[in-house]
Amino acid sequence: MIITKRIIPTLLISNGKLVKTINFGKKTYVGDPINAIKIFNDKEVDELILIDIDASKTQTSINYKLIEDCASECFMPLCYGGGIKNIDDTSRLFSLGIEKICLQSSIFKDPFFLKQLSNKYGSQAIVVSLDIFKNFFGNYKLVNSSNGSEINKNIISLLKELEQLGAGEILLNVINKDGKMSGMDFDIINNLSSNTNLPIIALGGVGSLNDIKKAFVSGASAVSAGSFFVFNGPHRAVLITYPKQEEIIKIFEDI
Repeated sequence: MIITKRIIPTLLISNGKLVKTINFGKKTYVGDPINAIKIFNDKEVDELILIDIDASKTQTSINYKLIEDCASECFMPLCYGGGIKNIDDTSRLFSLGIEKICLQSSIFKDPFFLKQLSNKYGSQAIVVSLDIFKNFFGNYKLVNSSNGSEINKNIISLLKELEQLGAGEILLNVINKDGKMSGMDFDIINNLSSNTNLPIIALGGVGSLNDIKKAFVSGASAVSAGSFFVFNGPHRAVLITYPKQEEIIKIFEDI
């Protein structure tokens, strides 16, 4: 059975350490990113996403030494996001072995930066991260995670704009679901995937293999998770896991 859809761990980095958050809030230390990558190598994961959650917020420089160490250890395609501001940043990241870059705040500041990158590197190398919050009234709002501000744009219209500017994929993260492992927001996954040609990487809320399957049924091209791959049991003990090949095959049996 040939599987083309991907199941991707997302690792969050803060001050060089591997952390997890709940609703983008308090950070919990879960280990060393290099050790995590080594374990994921052994488990033969499809791809890995590495996000520095502090770089854009604090306007600090990208930790190139850490990225170089991660890329040299990583046997699978590696996507990096956090603090990317210009072409020089992207060129250096690609030279270190990063295969994709993940952008958000720099695109909100200058959408044509995306066009510039797409022309230079190709859309296949560019992921745009969209963080979405579902408010009390059930409305979905775009959030700039670098400062917590709301982006006053229609999400569907933005997807069309991003496609025209050369985005290759969308990393869709629902803030309400972040870190809770209580199930994903399948409605928004279905809505967005039905209204764009861009592949959607669904992130946020995975609590079971069935959630992953439902996300694919809802239209996701890939499913990503953080807590589900690093925590185990009701006390959230740190244990890095990834579905076995037979479990992955079972996920796709009825899709």
